[in-house]
Amino acid sequence: MPHPNKNTNDLPPQKLTQESLGQAKKLLGYLAPYKGKFISALIAMTVASLLGLVFPYVTGQLVDSALQGSSSGWFGSIDTIALTLILAIGLQSVFSFFQSVWFVEVGERTLSDLRKDTYARLIQLPMSFFSTRRVGELNSRISADLGQIQDTLNTSLSQLLRQLATMIGGIALIATMSLKLTLVMISSFPVLILLAIFIGKKIRQMSRKAQDILADSNTIVEETLQGILNVKAFANEGFEINRFNDKIHHYVHSVVKVAKYRGVFVSFIIFGLFGAIVLVLWYGSKLVQQNEISIGDLTAFLLYTTFIGAAMGSFADLFSQVQKALGATERIFEILNQNPETLSLNLQPIKQPKRNKRPLNGQVSFEEVNFRYPGRKNLVLKNITFDVRSGERIALVGPSGSGKSTLLNVLQRFYTIQNGNILIDGKSIDDYPLSALRKQMAIVPQDILLFGGSIEENIAYGNPGADFEEIQSAAIQAHAHEFITKFPEEYKTLVGERGIKLSGGQRQRIAIARAILSDPAILLLDEATSSLDSESERLVQDAIEHLMEGRTSFIIAHRLSTIKNCDKIVVIKDGEVYESGTHLELLEKENGLYRMLSELQFDLD
Repeated sequence: MPHPNKNTNDLPPQKLTQESLGQAKKLLGYLAPYKGKFISALIAMTVASLLGLVFPYVTGQLVDSALQGSSSGWFGSIDTIALTLILAIGLQSVFSFFQSVWFVEVGERTLSDLRKDTYARLIQLPMSFFSTRRVGELNSRISADLGQIQDTLNTSLSQLLRQLATMIGGIALIATMSLKLTLVMISSFPVLILLAIFIGKKIRQMSRKAQDILADSNTIVEETLQGILNVKAFANEGFEINRFNDKIHHYVHSVVKVAKYRGVFVSFIIFGLFGAIVLVLWYGSKLVQQNEISIGDLTAFLLYTTFIGAAMGSFADLFSQVQKALGATERIFEILNQNPETLSLNLQPIKQPKRNKRPLNGQVSFEEVNFRYPGRKNLVLKNITFDVRSGERIALVGPSGSGKSTLLNVLQRFYTIQNGNILIDGKSIDDYPLSALRKQMAIVPQDILLFGGSIEENIAYGNPGADFEEIQSAAIQAHAHEFITKFPEEYKTLVGERGIKLSGGQRQRIAIARAILSDPAILLLDEATSSLDSESERLVQDAIEHLMEGRTSFIIAHRLSTIKNCDKIVVIKDGEVYESGTHLELLEKENGLYRMLSELQFDLD
């Protein structure tokens, strides 16, 4: 799993396998809509590479013409040769420009399609997928992996093809000039390439290790700042400083070691490359003395050798980048190959139906429902059976971990039950379109998550098509309008990341306004007032009372005093319905769990 703090260049290369090549074929499928522009870019690249190969040959002709003091070959005079050389360079520049622009355009458009599909698929995946993944890992898929593919499509792939064309074309041309000298030149490169690949691989491994250590140090900083209260409470500043310093020391040691290997690598490449040129120059000089080639041909040959050597030297890094892109592609298609929830998506904001047009009455029945979370053996819900009439208020009570929140999760079809059935208005929830079903439910949880936009945007999330009057009306009903209008920017006030700029009670009332605006048939309240002070709780409770009017309401509460007036109380223990009834009925049971919990709470109070 890629570390969320790592640079995209530190993603490990993917070995070329049948599976990775299959993923590459899928990636090429995203290129299909732009194949015309892509082929044009390939043609421009090929022409630019061939024009680049003209430079050494014409330079050799220029040298021979200068030494002979007269016109040489079919080029004619020195002036003609020089003009030909300038023309070749000019045309190469033009084709290189179009090659660069077209490759980037194709790459960005391809990545745009892939990025949109990845995000769309990711956000449509079921909760069972997210329960087994870390947010940092998924964020890395969107940023690091797609960034790696982007770099490869925009730069590495075109450079690899260009260098390959240069190498093949260069070898073909020098072979026509002198086969003997070509064999001498080629014989020196395999050893250089093999050693370069070996040392380069060692450097990449050490660099990744150094980046891992740096990522660990960043994790220490992140965790320390997030838990700064605990650090100071236990007076562990010195401990954290030593822990961070130790990681930085190891990082510096690793980086210095990498620098030594890199220095050896660079020195070796310089020595090997120039040594090969000296070898070619030495043997070529002998051939000049034997009148087998001209000085101009030797000059052209040396230039070709430099071009070919540079192309070969870049292959290891470019091929590594392509391998990394294949690995990133495989991780992206792991998401794209996941089965999404069956959602009917409306990409244009559509106003929610008015209350008198609410499609569901809100009658709910659980019939012997059994459920276990993916990857777990034990059942969380066991034979859950009870009925809720339309408009009733039902409280779910029980010890922590008994399955109360899970019951709300399966009601929203975040997870699929193993056995039994859940009916709404006498119809199985599986028979309702998933999006339509969830639009008729609204949840107000204990920990409210607000998005980092404005208050208006957060309330409108319950109904993206609502106008400002509807948003304001919902805020008034939720007792939120009063505190909102005290802000200088009122409804345009930014709430900060996760709503950090607002108090707990303010966040709760915005969440209630959001639920009011969505106009649900079924309301889910999960410990909505448990973490509030008395004044905030009173305001939130008043808002909740207004919200529950005319709606079927499921209320999870540990504070039993808030649910005494509910129509029915269902006590859940170890995933089973232990007892049910009204507040007074349950208090009359001498050995009842609800009575015991009530007595404990009232004694504590």
